[in-house]
Amino acid sequence: MENTTPLTMPADAKLSFDKFREEVLSDYRIACISREASLLARKEVLTGKAKFGIFGDGKEIAQVAMAKFFQPGDFRSGYYRDQTFHFAIGQSTVDHFFSQLYADPDINNDPNNAGRQMVSHFCTPLTDENGEWLDLANRRNTASDMAPTAAQMPRSLGLAYASRLFRRVPELKELKGLSDNGNEVCFCTIGDASTSEGHFWETVNAAGVLQVPLAIFVWDDGYGISVPKKYQTTKGSISEALSGLQKQENTNGLHIYKVKGWDYAGMCETFDEGLRIAREQHVPVLFHVEEITQPQGHSTSGSHERYKTQERLAWEREWDGLKKMREWILENSLSDEDEIEQIERQAKKDVKESKDNAWQKYLTPIKKQVEKTTDLLNTMANSLPEEGAALKKIVSQLTLNREPLRRDIMKALYEAIAIAGKNDAAFWTKDYYKDLQAENKELYNTKLYNEGAKSALRVPEVKAVFPKEVQQINGYEVLNKYFDELFSHNKKVIAFGEDLGNIGDVNQGFSGLQAKHGEDRIFDTGIRELTIMGQGIGLALRGLRPIAEIQYLDYLLYGLQPLSDDVASLHYRTYGQQSCPLIVRSRGHRLEGIWHSGSPMGMIVNSLRGLYVCVPRNMVQAVGMYNTLLKGNDPAIIIECLNGYRLKEKLPSNLLEMTVPLGKPEVIREGTDITIVSYGSVLRIIQEAATGLEKYNISCEIIDVQTLLPFDTDHMIVESLKKTSRILFVDEDVPGGAAAYMFNHVMEQQQGYKYLDVAPRTVTGKAHRPAYGSDGDYFSKPNVEEIETAIKEMMAE
Repeated sequence: MENTTPLTMPADAKLSFDKFREEVLSDYRIACISREASLLARKEVLTGKAKFGIFGDGKEIAQVAMAKFFQPGDFRSGYYRDQTFHFAIGQSTVDHFFSQLYADPDINNDPNNAGRQMVSHFCTPLTDENGEWLDLANRRNTASDMAPTAAQMPRSLGLAYASRLFRRVPELKELKGLSDNGNEVCFCTIGDASTSEGHFWETVNAAGVLQVPLAIFVWDDGYGISVPKKYQTTKGSISEALSGLQKQENTNGLHIYKVKGWDYAGMCETFDEGLRIAREQHVPVLFHVEEITQPQGHSTSGSHERYKTQERLAWEREWDGLKKMREWILENSLSDEDEIEQIERQAKKDVKESKDNAWQKYLTPIKKQVEKTTDLLNTMANSLPEEGAALKKIVSQLTLNREPLRRDIMKALYEAIAIAGKNDAAFWTKDYYKDLQAENKELYNTKLYNEGAKSALRVPEVKAVFPKEVQQINGYEVLNKYFDELFSHNKKVIAFGEDLGNIGDVNQGFSGLQAKHGEDRIFDTGIRELTIMGQGIGLALRGLRPIAEIQYLDYLLYGLQPLSDDVASLHYRTYGQQSCPLIVRSRGHRLEGIWHSGSPMGMIVNSLRGLYVCVPRNMVQAVGMYNTLLKGNDPAIIIECLNGYRLKEKLPSNLLEMTVPLGKPEVIREGTDITIVSYGSVLRIIQEAATGLEKYNISCEIIDVQTLLPFDTDHMIVESLKKTSRILFVDEDVPGGAAAYMFNHVMEQQQGYKYLDVAPRTVTGKAHRPAYGSDGDYFSKPNVEEIETAIKEMMAE
C-alpha cells in the first residue's frame, strides 16, 4: 500500500496555486485540531471530568475531503465519528465539542443539544422559535445524530427522497425556502461494522430502487469494536458484497467507489465525481473508504491493544491519515517542515485553550450555585446551634468537592432542609431549593413535545358539522373524501405505504386518489416498514407533511426502532431545535387472527413518548385528529379501527375544518352507576354490554379517551368517577398493557382512588395473541358477557 496519488490540478481550475495551497493547509490544520481534540477529550474522560467519549480520530482526512462538497441545502445524516466534518464546515467549534463532552446544559455553550446528548452528536436548527421552517435551501443542515448502530440510515433515505419530490412535484416547486429544485444531497456516514445491520441493507436497496441523491460514506477501520470485519461482512468488504447493486446502463442501482482513507487527493477527486452524479442525476452513491485507522480504539471504555496485534498497531501508526497527508504535502512542495510544525503546535495550543474555556463556562454557574448554597447553609447553621455541626459538615463536603455537579448541590440542600425540619430558619434555603428545581427541570425535563405556537395541544376544537340532509356512507368513504380534499388544499402532504398508491390502500381510504393527485404524492412502497418510517422521518425533517402507512398495527414492530430512538426523542434531544411532524397511519384492534388483530398499546405508549398516540373509534373522529396534527409540528400515530371501514357514518360538511382536541376524552354514553373507560373498536362491545345491563337497572357511563398520549389532560374521567364511585377499564391489549396505563393515570396521578366505593377493575385481552376465527376472537379479547359479568359483580359489592 503506497501513497501514490499525485497532486493534480484541473486545467480550468479557478484557484491560483497559492489559494490551492492555502486550502490544503487549512484542511490539514482542521485535521490536526480535530485529532488533538480527540486526544485531549479522552484524557478528560479518563481523569473523570467527563463520563464517556467516542471520537473521530483516524477519519480526519476523509472528512475534510468530504466537507469540500457539502453545499447549502444539503443534509448530513451521520453518527458520532464526524467531528472533523463539522469543524471543517464551520458548524461547530472545538469549544462546542468540549461543552458537549462535559454535558453543559446551556444551549449557548452546546448549541447542538444543550448537553442532552454525548459528545460528537451534532444538529442544526430546522425551525425558528415559532416553529416555522427556516430557509433550509440556503443553509447547510444536519439531522440530529443518534448512537444506535445504523439508526441514521432509514431517515437518510427520506432526506434524499425529499429532493426527488421537490424536483418532480409541480406543487412543491414554489417552496423555495425548502429546496432548490431538488439539488440537495443527503450525506450519510456509517461505520463499516454497522453495515451488517438490517437498517443498512434495507436502506441501500430502497435507495437503489427509488433513485435518490443519497451519498453513503462508509468509514472502514477494519473492526466493529473488537470484531474484525471478516466476521462482519461477506467477502470482508462491503463494496464487494454490494457489487450486485452496482448501477449499469438502463438499470437502477447505485454507483460504488472504493477509496483509501489516507489519500487526500484521491478522495477529493472521487468524492467530486460521485457527488456530482448524485446531485445532478439523483443516483445514489456509496463511497467505501478503506484503510482508515483508529488511533485510540473504539471509545474510552477500553483499549484496542487488547484485540489488535502488534503488526496491526504498527500498520496503523504508519498509515495514519495525518501522517500520510503530511508526507503528501511535503512531497508536493505545498509546505515545508517548519510551517507544518507550526500548524501542529498551534493546533495543540488552540485546542487546549478551547478545552479550558469550555470547562470554565461549564463550571461557572455551578460554582455560583455552590457559593449561594454554602452562604444559605452557614446562615442556617448560625441560627440553629443544635443542628449547626451537621449543617457545617454538609458545607464542608460541598466546598471540598473540586468538581461539583448540580446534583451535589441539590443533595446538599435537600439534606439541610431535612435537618432543619419546619424551623423558619430554613425558609430561604427551601425557596432556593424550589428555584433550582424549576431551573433544572427546564434544563433536563422539557421540550419532549412542541410547547409553543406549533403545539398540537393548542389547536382548538372545531366540532363536526352535519347538514340537514346528512349522508350516511361507509367509514372508508369518509376517509376517501377527506383525503381528496386534503390533497387538493395542502400541497405539502405526501402519503405512501404498502398498497397505498395504485389500489388506494387495502381498505380503500385512498381509492382513486393517486390518479387524481399524482403518483409522486400518493404512492406505493416495497414491503419494508423500517424505511417507510425512514422516508416519513426524512420528508418531515425537510418541511413536508408525510402520512406514512404501516399496513397493520402488528407490523409496527418492524418500524418501531426509528420511531422510538429518532422521532420520539428528537424534539427533546435537540432542545426544541428540530421537529419531525410525521403522521404514522395504521389500523388494528378487533379482528380475527394472531397477525392482524393486534392492540399492542402498552408497547406503543411506553416506547413512543414524544409522539402522540391517537385511537379513534370511527373514521369521522380520525379525520378530526388528522386535521389537528397537521396544524402542529408534533409527530403522531393514528390507529384506525380495522373492522370499522364498512360501518356507516354520517358525513360532515366541514371535513377540512373539524378538529378533535388531543387529550380530551368524550362521554359517548351518560350514566350514573359505573364509569367504563376505553377506546377504539372495543367501545362497540362495551355499548352492547351497557344496553344489556339496562334491564338490570344498571346505568353505565362510557368514556372514550380518544388519545392515549396525551391522556385526559383535564381529568374528565375523575369527574365521572365522582358521580358513579365505580370504574372499569376495558382494553384489547394484554393484561398490564394499556389498561394498566389508564389505571395508573386515573387512580394514582389523578387520585381517583378517593372516590371509589368498590375496587377498580380491568377487563383486557388475554396474554396470548388472539386466536384465529370468530371463536378465537370471542375467547381472546373482551366480550359482552365478560364485561357484563364484571360490572354485575362490582354492583353487588
